[in-house]
Amino acid sequence: MNIQSQLVAPKGQWNNFGNYAYRSAEDILNAVKPLLKENEATLTLTDEPLLVGDWHYIKATATFRAEDEEQIVTAYARESETKKGMDGSQITGTASSYARKYALNGLFLIDDTKDADSNGYHKQNNKPAPKKKNTAKPKIQMSSQEQNTVQNKGKLFKTFVGQIAETLGADQKDVQKGLVDQAKNTDEYKNGNSNQQATVLVRLAEAMKKQVQNDNKK
Repeated sequence: MNIQSQLVAPKGQWNNFGNYAYRSAEDILNAVKPLLKENEATLTLTDEPLLVGDWHYIKATATFRAEDEEQIVTAYARESETKKGMDGSQITGTASSYARKYALNGLFLIDDTKDADSNGYHKQNNKPAPKKKNTAKPKIQMSSQEQNTVQNKGKLFKTFVGQIAETLGADQKDVQKGLVDQAKNTDEYKNGNSNQQATVLVRLAEAMKKQVQNDNKK
């Protein structure tokens, strides 16, 4: 499929909470339409509701046809039980959008990691390392219980980061970096111990996850 090597689908959406870009199904479709016309190909998207246990899923199928070639990719997204400010049809529409994006990603081999040729990438990776001041605090030995608490909060933070990244098609490193940068700007994180810092990260990640679920309806 020539289109796989020709397609460039930019991340046309911006998440103000986490300060990073991500792409939607609409971004992919806008980028692929001219290539479909150029290659005399067609692309169709269909949805099928499925009930798995007590959960409702949307199965999206992306079908590509060109001359004697046909490629079919399916993807799934689960409907949330409830979403603040959204009725049932909007919840289903959101799941459909997610599933279609995942199907398009698989069909056109789209990777949501950062493009190594982008300006943003070079700006991030070619900055001279700032000189660090020696502001280290004396280490305080934590008990085994405190260590377990910090570790569990760290796992929860990573879980939230993964869910946010999967929902928006963003790179997990970008999401995590945005949250950590926000945390570092708070007095609670700056002046807190490991447990307090972990609490700040979890709180920010959970808030971001809720906002993404409420606001990202594409």
